[in-house]
Amino acid sequence: MPSGTLYLIPVPLADNAAAKSLTPYLVNTINSIKEYIVENEKTARRCLKEAGLKTPQSELIIHDYGKHKRDIPLKEFIEGLLAGNDVGLMSEAGCPGIADPGTDIVAEAHRRGINVVPLVGPSSILLALMASGFSGQSFTFHGYLPIDKVERSRKIKELETLAERNKQTQLFIETPFRNNPMLEEILRTCQPTTKLCIACNITAADEFIKTKTIADWRKQTPDLHKKPTIFLLFR
Repeated sequence: MPSGTLYLIPVPLADNAAAKSLTPYLVNTINSIKEYIVENEKTARRCLKEAGLKTPQSELIIHDYGKHKRDIPLKEFIEGLLAGNDVGLMSEAGCPGIADPGTDIVAEAHRRGINVVPLVGPSSILLALMASGFSGQSFTFHGYLPIDKVERSRKIKELETLAERNKQTQLFIETPFRNNPMLEEILRTCQPTTKLCIACNITAADEFIKTKTIADWRKQTPDLHKKPTIFLLFR
């Protein structure tokens, strides 16, 4: 029996952003499948409802791949695919497989010869890069930087050096409640002429995306506390 297809279904990045985040093809796809592998079941169910799911949610099969379920053998998540069912993979926000544990599911699907189809949708990393004015030809996403202040400062300096030497955009994130200390460290560590883009609450009603030099950011700093933010450095 041929296996099903694993559809990678992006999730809106912000509340009330479904209309500008989800394509008609995505909506048609979710109405053709009844099984999902998700990072956060509550978020996934809300997204499916906002997208226009017509299937009663009581009829869905949802496998929770949250942080407390990652010791479960991967085969248990893809049994439906192996049985020939199409399945959707959903991150908590943004694109599955990008800074997301769903990568393991996708890798397992490839190992077993299962067809993988990525759907178009919002990625905070790419949207921030698009809006930054920095190089989109060469860039690196580093995820989270070290928590230790000394190590974090050293890492920021390293990224600034890489940005200048390679003319390469350096992207990274922080846990939202630690955004302000991260910004303080960036402004303390980097040279005045280095450029910093702050992309905050992307696609939300209060979206904030600005690119300035470190010297200009030092004059007036935004409050980023508990707001999902991408930081980008370039020289």
